[in-house]
Amino acid sequence: MDINDNYRNAKTMKNLEKGGIKKAYNSIRLILEEARSRAYHAVNSEIVIAHWQIGKIIVEEEQNGKAKAEYGKYLIKELSIRLSKEYGRGFDISNLWYFRQFYTTFQILDAVRRELSWTHYRLLLRVENNNARDFYIIEAINNNWSTRELERQINSLFYERIALSKDKAKTKELSKKGQIIKEPKDIIKDQYFLEFLGLKEEKSYLEKDIESALIDKLKDFVLELGKGFSFVARQKRISIDGDNYYVDLVFYNFILKCFVLIDLKIGKLTPQDIGQMDFYARYFEKEEKIKSDNPTVGLILCSDKNETMAKYTLLNETNRLFASKYKLYLPSESYLQEELAKERKRLENND
Repeated sequence: MDINDNYRNAKTMKNLEKGGIKKAYNSIRLILEEARSRAYHAVNSEIVIAHWQIGKIIVEEEQNGKAKAEYGKYLIKELSIRLSKEYGRGFDISNLWYFRQFYTTFQILDAVRRELSWTHYRLLLRVENNNARDFYIIEAINNNWSTRELERQINSLFYERIALSKDKAKTKELSKKGQIIKEPKDIIKDQYFLEFLGLKEEKSYLEKDIESALIDKLKDFVLELGKGFSFVARQKRISIDGDNYYVDLVFYNFILKCFVLIDLKIGKLTPQDIGQMDFYARYFEKEEKIKSDNPTVGLILCSDKNETMAKYTLLNETNRLFASKYKLYLPSESYLQEELAKERKRLENND
Protein backbone atom coordinates (compact mmCIF):
# COMPACT_ATOMS: atom_id res chain seq x y z
CA MET A 1 0.00 0.00 0.00
CA ASP A 2 1.57 3.28 -1.08
CA ILE A 3 1.34 6.74 0.43
CA ASN A 4 -1.56 7.66 -1.87
CA ASP A 5 -3.56 4.64 -0.70
CA ASN A 6 -2.97 5.57 2.93
CA TYR A 7 -4.06 9.10 2.18
CA ARG A 8 -7.22 7.95 0.43
CA ASN A 9 -8.09 5.52 3.23
CA ALA A 10 -7.54 8.18 5.86
CA LYS A 11 -9.67 10.63 3.92
CA THR A 12 -12.43 8.04 3.50
CA MET A 13 -12.35 7.25 7.25
CA LYS A 14 -12.48 10.95 8.07
CA ASN A 15 -15.52 11.43 5.82
CA LEU A 16 -17.24 8.40 7.34
CA GLU A 17 -16.52 9.65 10.85
CA LYS A 18 -17.74 13.09 9.93
CA GLY A 19 -20.99 11.68 8.50
CA GLY A 20 -21.48 9.36 11.48
CA ILE A 21 -20.84 12.10 14.02
CA LYS A 22 -23.25 14.42 12.22
CA LYS A 23 -25.92 11.72 12.18
CA ALA A 24 -25.40 10.92 15.87
CA TYR A 25 -25.43 14.62 16.76
CA ASN A 26 -28.69 15.20 14.88
CA SER A 27 -30.31 12.18 16.58
CA ILE A 28 -29.26 13.40 20.03
CA ARG A 29 -30.38 16.92 19.22
CA LEU A 30 -33.82 15.63 18.18
CA ILE A 31 -34.16 13.69 21.47
CA LEU A 32 -33.23 16.77 23.51
CA GLU A 33 -35.54 19.09 21.57
CA GLU A 34 -38.48 16.70 21.96
CA ALA A 35 -37.74 16.25 25.67
CA ARG A 36 -37.55 20.01 26.18
CA SER A 37 -40.79 20.48 24.26
CA ARG A 38 -42.57 17.89 26.42
CA ALA A 39 -41.17 19.44 29.57
CA TYR A 40 -42.22 22.93 28.42
CA HIS A 41 -45.78 21.79 27.68
CA ALA A 42 -45.95 19.88 30.98
CA VAL A 43 -44.83 22.96 32.93
CA ASN A 44 -47.28 25.16 31.02
CA SER A 45 -50.09 22.74 31.74
CA GLU A 46 -49.31 22.74 35.47
CA ILE A 47 -49.14 26.55 35.52
CA VAL A 48 -52.56 26.79 33.86
CA ILE A 49 -54.07 24.37 36.38
CA ALA A 50 -52.44 26.22 39.30
CA HIS A 51 -53.86 29.54 38.11
CA TRP A 52 -57.35 27.99 37.83
CA GLN A 53 -57.04 26.61 41.38
CA ILE A 54 -55.87 30.00 42.72
CA GLY A 55 -58.86 31.65 41.04
CA LYS A 56 -61.16 29.07 42.64
CA ILE A 57 -59.77 29.78 46.13
CA ILE A 58 -60.17 33.55 45.64
CA VAL A 59 -63.80 33.19 44.53
CA GLU A 60 -64.66 30.80 47.37
CA GLU A 61 -63.03 33.07 49.95
CA GLU A 62 -64.89 36.08 48.52
CA GLN A 63 -68.17 34.23 48.94
CA ASN A 64 -67.40 33.82 52.64
CA GLY A 65 -67.03 37.59 53.04
CA LYS A 66 -70.01 39.72 54.01
CA ALA A 67 -69.24 42.84 51.95
CA LYS A 68 -68.26 40.88 48.87
CA ALA A 69 -67.11 43.65 46.54
CA GLU A 70 -64.96 45.44 49.10
CA TYR A 71 -63.67 42.22 50.63
CA GLY A 72 -62.72 40.92 47.20
CA LYS A 73 -60.53 43.96 46.49
CA TYR A 74 -58.93 43.76 49.92
CA LEU A 75 -58.35 39.99 49.59
CA ILE A 76 -56.62 40.27 46.21
CA LYS A 77 -54.47 43.19 47.39
CA GLU A 78 -53.29 41.30 50.49
CA LEU A 79 -52.68 38.08 48.54
CA SER A 80 -50.67 40.00 45.96
CA ILE A 81 -48.40 41.52 48.61
CA ARG A 82 -47.73 38.19 50.34
CA LEU A 83 -47.34 36.04 47.21
CA SER A 84 -45.11 38.58 45.45
CA LYS A 85 -42.88 38.77 48.53
CA GLU A 86 -42.42 34.99 48.62
CA TYR A 87 -42.63 34.00 44.93
CA GLY A 88 -41.64 37.15 43.06
CA ARG A 89 -43.16 38.34 39.80
CA GLY A 90 -46.41 36.99 38.41
CA PHE A 91 -48.64 37.70 41.38
CA ASP A 92 -49.45 41.38 41.00
CA ILE A 93 -53.01 42.57 41.52
CA SER A 94 -53.95 42.48 37.83
CA ASN A 95 -52.76 38.86 37.46
CA LEU A 96 -54.76 37.75 40.49
CA TRP A 97 -57.85 39.32 38.96
CA TYR A 98 -57.08 37.33 35.80
CA PHE A 99 -56.88 34.11 37.88
CA ARG A 100 -60.25 34.94 39.37
CA GLN A 101 -61.75 35.64 35.94
CA PHE A 102 -60.19 32.41 34.62
CA TYR A 103 -62.05 30.37 37.21
CA THR A 104 -65.36 32.21 36.79
CA THR A 105 -65.15 31.72 32.99
CA PHE A 106 -64.14 28.04 33.14
CA GLN A 107 -65.77 26.79 36.33
CA ILE A 108 -65.24 23.13 35.46
CA LEU A 109 -61.59 22.10 35.38
CA ASP A 110 -62.26 19.57 32.62
CA ALA A 111 -63.26 22.48 30.37
CA VAL A 112 -59.70 23.83 30.57
CA ARG A 113 -57.71 22.54 27.59
CA ARG A 114 -54.16 21.80 28.67
CA GLU A 115 -52.75 22.13 25.15
CA LEU A 116 -52.93 25.92 25.58
CA SER A 117 -50.58 28.08 27.62
CA TRP A 118 -51.53 30.65 30.23
CA THR A 119 -50.74 33.41 27.69
CA HIS A 120 -53.30 31.84 25.33
CA TYR A 121 -55.88 31.95 28.11
CA ARG A 122 -55.05 35.56 28.95
CA LEU A 123 -55.99 36.43 25.36
CA LEU A 124 -59.09 34.22 25.37
CA LEU A 125 -60.42 35.92 28.51
CA ARG A 126 -60.79 39.12 26.49
CA VAL A 127 -63.40 37.42 24.28
CA GLU A 128 -66.81 38.05 25.83
CA ASN A 129 -68.86 35.97 23.38
CA ASN A 130 -68.89 32.39 24.71
CA ASN A 131 -69.38 30.83 21.26
CA ALA A 132 -66.53 32.87 19.81
CA ARG A 133 -64.23 31.93 22.70
CA ASP A 134 -65.00 28.21 22.29
CA PHE A 135 -64.32 28.56 18.56
CA TYR A 136 -60.92 30.18 19.16
CA ILE A 137 -59.97 27.45 21.63
CA ILE A 138 -60.70 24.70 19.08
CA GLU A 139 -58.96 26.53 16.23
CA ALA A 140 -55.89 27.40 18.34
CA ILE A 141 -55.45 23.73 19.29
CA ASN A 142 -56.22 22.27 15.86
CA ASN A 143 -53.93 24.71 14.04
CA ASN A 144 -51.26 24.96 16.73
CA TRP A 145 -51.57 28.76 16.83
CA SER A 146 -48.89 30.67 18.68
CA THR A 147 -50.12 33.38 21.06
CA ARG A 148 -49.25 35.96 18.40
CA GLU A 149 -51.39 34.16 15.82
CA LEU A 150 -54.27 33.77 18.27
CA GLU A 151 -54.13 37.47 19.16
CA ARG A 152 -54.30 38.48 15.50
CA GLN A 153 -57.26 36.19 14.81
CA ILE A 154 -59.14 37.63 17.79
CA ASN A 155 -58.28 41.21 16.84
CA SER A 156 -59.37 40.65 13.23
CA LEU A 157 -62.66 39.09 14.46
CA PHE A 158 -62.02 35.84 12.64
CA TYR A 159 -65.05 34.16 14.22
CA GLU A 160 -67.41 36.94 13.16
CA ARG A 161 -66.05 36.93 9.60
CA ILE A 162 -66.51 33.16 9.29
CA ALA A 163 -70.00 33.51 10.77
CA LEU A 164 -70.93 36.02 8.03
CA SER A 165 -71.14 33.19 5.52
CA LYS A 166 -72.98 30.71 7.76
CA ASP A 167 -76.61 30.26 8.66
CA LYS A 168 -77.67 30.25 12.33
CA ALA A 169 -77.29 26.48 12.81
CA LYS A 170 -73.86 26.36 11.20
CA THR A 171 -72.69 29.41 13.15
CA LYS A 172 -73.51 27.61 16.41
CA GLU A 173 -71.66 24.56 15.14
CA LEU A 174 -68.48 26.65 14.85
CA SER A 175 -68.19 26.86 18.64
CA LYS A 176 -68.35 23.06 18.95
CA LYS A 177 -66.31 21.82 15.99
CA GLY A 178 -64.35 24.83 14.73
CA GLN A 179 -64.08 25.53 11.03
CA ILE A 180 -65.10 22.50 8.97
CA ILE A 181 -63.96 22.59 5.34
CA LYS A 182 -65.94 20.44 2.92
CA GLU A 183 -66.36 22.60 -0.16
CA PRO A 184 -64.74 25.70 -1.74
CA LYS A 185 -67.08 28.25 -0.15
CA ASP A 186 -65.96 27.03 3.30
CA ILE A 187 -62.48 28.54 2.78
CA ILE A 188 -63.75 31.89 1.49
CA LYS A 189 -64.26 34.87 3.79
CA ASP A 190 -66.47 37.81 2.90
CA GLN A 191 -63.61 40.14 3.81
CA TYR A 192 -59.85 39.73 4.16
CA PHE A 193 -57.78 41.99 6.38
CA LEU A 194 -54.20 42.66 5.30
CA GLU A 195 -53.14 44.97 8.12
CA PHE A 196 -49.96 42.94 8.61
CA LEU A 197 -48.63 44.45 5.36
CA GLY A 198 -48.12 47.78 7.11
CA LEU A 199 -49.67 49.70 4.18
CA LYS A 200 -51.61 52.87 4.92
CA GLU A 201 -55.26 52.85 3.88
CA GLU A 202 -55.28 56.39 2.52
CA LYS A 203 -52.32 55.90 0.17
CA SER A 204 -52.77 54.88 -3.48
CA TYR A 205 -51.13 51.56 -4.40
CA LEU A 206 -50.61 49.56 -7.55
CA GLU A 207 -51.69 45.91 -7.59
CA LYS A 208 -48.04 44.86 -7.85
CA ASP A 209 -47.25 46.81 -4.63
CA ILE A 210 -49.82 44.81 -2.67
CA GLU A 211 -48.71 41.58 -4.33
CA SER A 212 -45.07 42.21 -3.39
CA ALA A 213 -46.05 43.04 0.18
CA LEU A 214 -48.09 39.81 0.41
CA ILE A 215 -45.13 37.74 -0.76
CA ASP A 216 -42.88 39.44 1.82
CA LYS A 217 -45.44 38.56 4.52
CA LEU A 218 -46.40 35.18 3.07
CA LYS A 219 -46.73 33.37 6.40
CA ASP A 220 -49.19 35.98 7.68
CA PHE A 221 -51.14 35.89 4.42
CA VAL A 222 -51.44 32.08 4.53
CA LEU A 223 -52.73 32.42 8.10
CA GLU A 224 -55.33 34.92 6.91
CA LEU A 225 -56.39 32.62 4.06
CA GLY A 226 -57.12 29.80 6.50
CA LYS A 227 -56.58 26.05 6.74
CA GLY A 228 -54.66 23.86 4.34
CA PHE A 229 -53.00 26.45 2.10
CA SER A 230 -49.56 26.02 0.56
CA PHE A 231 -47.91 28.61 -1.70
CA VAL A 232 -47.22 27.46 -5.29
CA ALA A 233 -46.32 30.42 -7.51
CA ARG A 234 -46.35 34.16 -8.02
CA GLN A 235 -47.17 35.65 -11.44
CA LYS A 236 -47.79 32.18 -12.88
CA ARG A 237 -47.46 32.52 -16.65
CA ILE A 238 -50.09 31.14 -18.99
CA SER A 239 -49.11 31.10 -22.67
CA ILE A 240 -51.81 30.85 -25.36
CA ASP A 241 -50.87 31.16 -29.05
CA GLY A 242 -47.89 33.36 -28.26
CA ASP A 243 -49.77 35.60 -25.81
CA ASN A 244 -48.80 35.57 -22.14
CA TYR A 245 -51.17 35.99 -19.18
CA TYR A 246 -50.23 36.00 -15.50
CA VAL A 247 -52.09 34.75 -12.42
CA ASP A 248 -51.08 36.92 -9.46
CA LEU A 249 -50.87 34.18 -6.82
CA VAL A 250 -51.33 30.41 -6.95
CA PHE A 251 -51.92 28.25 -3.86
CA TYR A 252 -52.85 24.63 -3.32
CA ASN A 253 -55.31 23.64 -0.62
CA PHE A 254 -54.55 20.18 0.79
CA ILE A 255 -57.92 19.83 2.51
CA LEU A 256 -59.97 20.47 -0.63
CA LYS A 257 -57.25 18.96 -2.86
CA CYS A 258 -57.39 21.74 -5.43
CA PHE A 259 -55.54 24.75 -6.79
CA VAL A 260 -56.68 28.15 -5.51
CA LEU A 261 -55.95 31.07 -7.84
CA ILE A 262 -55.90 34.62 -6.46
CA ASP A 263 -56.08 37.79 -8.51
CA LEU A 264 -55.62 41.20 -6.88
CA LYS A 265 -57.68 44.15 -8.12
CA ILE A 266 -57.63 47.81 -7.17
CA GLY A 267 -61.08 49.38 -7.27
CA LYS A 268 -64.46 47.95 -8.26
CA LEU A 269 -65.11 44.41 -9.40
CA THR A 270 -65.79 44.31 -13.16
CA PRO A 271 -67.14 41.66 -15.58
CA GLN A 272 -63.69 41.61 -17.19
CA ASP A 273 -62.11 40.64 -13.86
CA ILE A 274 -64.56 37.76 -13.47
CA GLY A 275 -64.11 36.60 -17.07
CA GLN A 276 -60.35 36.66 -16.67
CA MET A 277 -60.50 34.55 -13.53
CA ASP A 278 -62.84 32.10 -15.25
CA PHE A 279 -60.27 31.78 -18.05
CA TYR A 280 -57.46 31.13 -15.54
CA ALA A 281 -59.51 28.47 -13.75
CA ARG A 282 -60.42 26.73 -17.02
CA TYR A 283 -56.77 26.71 -18.08
CA PHE A 284 -55.70 25.08 -14.80
CA GLU A 285 -58.46 22.50 -15.25
CA LYS A 286 -56.99 21.49 -18.61
CA GLU A 287 -53.26 21.95 -18.12
CA GLU A 288 -52.24 21.95 -14.45
CA LYS A 289 -54.48 19.78 -12.28
CA ILE A 290 -54.00 16.05 -12.06
CA LYS A 291 -56.75 13.44 -12.16
CA SER A 292 -57.10 13.21 -8.37
CA ASP A 293 -57.44 17.00 -7.94
CA ASN A 294 -60.79 18.65 -7.39
CA PRO A 295 -61.95 21.59 -9.56
CA THR A 296 -59.80 24.72 -9.40
CA VAL A 297 -61.07 27.61 -7.24
CA GLY A 298 -60.66 31.26 -8.25
CA LEU A 299 -60.71 34.14 -5.77
CA ILE A 300 -60.69 37.79 -6.83
CA LEU A 301 -59.51 40.08 -4.02
CA CYS A 302 -60.77 43.59 -4.76
CA SER A 303 -60.89 46.78 -2.74
CA ASP A 304 -64.53 47.38 -3.74
CA LYS A 305 -66.83 44.39 -4.20
CA ASN A 306 -69.95 45.23 -6.17
CA GLU A 307 -72.77 42.96 -4.90
CA THR A 308 -75.02 43.72 -7.89
CA MET A 309 -72.21 42.85 -10.28
CA ALA A 310 -71.61 39.59 -8.43
CA LYS A 311 -75.30 38.73 -8.61
CA TYR A 312 -75.53 38.90 -12.42
CA THR A 313 -72.27 37.18 -13.33
CA LEU A 314 -70.55 33.80 -13.10
CA LEU A 315 -69.98 34.43 -9.39
CA ASN A 316 -73.63 33.64 -8.81
CA GLU A 317 -73.62 30.53 -11.02
CA THR A 318 -70.63 28.50 -9.90
CA ASN A 319 -69.10 27.07 -6.78
CA ARG A 320 -65.60 27.75 -8.16
CA LEU A 321 -65.34 31.53 -8.54
CA PHE A 322 -65.53 34.02 -5.67
CA ALA A 323 -64.90 37.69 -5.01
CA SER A 324 -64.07 39.17 -1.62
CA LYS A 325 -63.12 42.59 -0.31
CA TYR A 326 -59.74 43.26 1.22
CA LYS A 327 -58.92 46.00 3.69
CA LEU A 328 -55.51 47.28 4.79
CA TYR A 329 -56.55 47.81 8.41
CA LEU A 330 -58.26 45.91 11.20
CA PRO A 331 -61.97 46.58 11.71
CA SER A 332 -63.69 47.65 14.89
CA GLU A 333 -66.12 45.20 16.44
CA SER A 334 -69.01 47.62 15.85
CA TYR A 335 -68.11 47.77 12.14
CA LEU A 336 -68.14 43.97 11.89
CA GLN A 337 -71.46 43.79 13.71
CA GLU A 338 -72.95 46.27 11.21
CA GLU A 339 -71.58 44.18 8.34
CA LEU A 340 -73.01 41.04 9.92
CA ALA A 341 -76.45 42.65 10.18
CA LYS A 342 -76.28 43.77 6.53
CA GLU A 343 -75.28 40.30 5.38
CA ARG A 344 -78.08 38.65 7.34
CA LYS A 345 -80.59 41.09 5.82
CA ARG A 346 -79.24 40.43 2.33
CA LEU A 347 -79.58 36.67 2.82
CA GLU A 348 -83.13 37.04 4.13
CA ASN A 349 -84.10 39.18 1.12
CA ASN A 350 -82.71 36.54 -1.25
CA ASP A 351 -84.74 33.74 0.37
